[in-house]
Amino acid sequence: MAFAQEKKITVWFSKGFYKSEDESLIEAIKKFEAKTGIKVELSQYAIQDMIPKTVAALDSGTPPDVAYADTYDVQASGKWASEGKLEDLTDILTPIKGNFAPNTIETAFLYNDVTKKKAYYGFPLKQQSMHVEIWGDMLEQAGFKVSDIPKDWKGYWSFWCDRVQPAYRKASGTRAFGVGQPMGVESTDSFQSFYTFMDAYNVKLVDDDGKLLVDDPKVREGLIGALRDYTDTYIKGCSPPSSTTWKDPDNNVAFHNKTIVMTHNFTISIAAKWFEDSQNQALTPEQRAAGKKAYEETIITASFPNKPDGTPIKYRSDVKTGMIFSASKNKPEAKEFVKFLLQEENLQPYIEGALGRWFPVTTAGQKSAFWQADRHRKAVYNQFMGGTSTFDFVKNYKFTILNNENAWAKAMNRVVSEKVPVDKAVDELIARIKQVAG
Repeated sequence: MAFAQEKKITVWFSKGFYKSEDESLIEAIKKFEAKTGIKVELSQYAIQDMIPKTVAALDSGTPPDVAYADTYDVQASGKWASEGKLEDLTDILTPIKGNFAPNTIETAFLYNDVTKKKAYYGFPLKQQSMHVEIWGDMLEQAGFKVSDIPKDWKGYWSFWCDRVQPAYRKASGTRAFGVGQPMGVESTDSFQSFYTFMDAYNVKLVDDDGKLLVDDPKVREGLIGALRDYTDTYIKGCSPPSSTTWKDPDNNVAFHNKTIVMTHNFTISIAAKWFEDSQNQALTPEQRAAGKKAYEETIITASFPNKPDGTPIKYRSDVKTGMIFSASKNKPEAKEFVKFLLQEENLQPYIEGALGRWFPVTTAGQKSAFWQADRHRKAVYNQFMGGTSTFDFVKNYKFTILNNENAWAKAMNRVVSEKVPVDKAVDELIARIKQVAG
């Protein structure tokens, strides 16, 4: 007698930051296999390998059934949706649409240039936003308290550069820097941070239909303000010389090594690293105690100062999406898996396994006690509750190209390394935005 063929799907996921993140994904997969009898072949790759591997698989016509990478949304999804390479997931997302918090599921609603309409080409899994990390003990050694940190834009940046840095150097006898300003062309931190500076100056590059607004003189003026402030910190010698070539982990490393007093980062992975140390049985009791002290006492997670006009910044949230491809071989089973993963009891442990690095996209997940458990997670929760906005690539996918080549960090480097005047660097940036996304 003939046996029914065992059903199986291939799933690709970028490797988690923490062991607990990967463990909770594997746990969800085991539950799915037990429930459905569908076998899951999981492959996990380093973040930087995910897009090249996916492109190669798409080119050869053998993409995985389900794929998720932290970089897909920023650098690829919109383009693949436009080219008709992604499967429409409207049928599985519409019934659960009410579970998602505002400004989350919208990121997956993309334009397909083949069908000439928008649909859900991807599933939202988690999100991240911009935070400031400060060493409270370094601030104290420099003779300041948290309450001394100005709330106004100019006063804030001047505080770290002109007051904290010289005072800390004098007190410690070390050449530490007041700020860690990510500026590397290979770093996503640099453009995410620059977006926050653009938001501080109320810069709107595109309208809701994805049309460019860069010919508006107000936009140019705002860009000049943002680029001037971003590069000034470096020019004044308040960010390490190496920050022009930093990759994503490098501002974290500089912070951990205490060569900088503060940095801005697009998750709380900096603080969470010390929490993980405090839990890590492979470390010595002294190292675990140091992790606990850093996480619970000395590291501060904070928000940006008010904008130059005095109003609070509304942060961009980057909603991370996974996908099924139109060339995937086992679409019905793949959709079953995505539906299963998006159930709260499977999604929540996966998000919380990342120790606060990712924020939930579902309203129920955001209400979890996890987000009230300590001051770092509460700070993240409060920032998200203030409302967020989406990145430009959601409205005009060609911004994924600008992010990929990092036109923003290139403009910074024109100013600091090649001594080009800020207004000229902005004009070049605007020209490039028009060339790519116009």
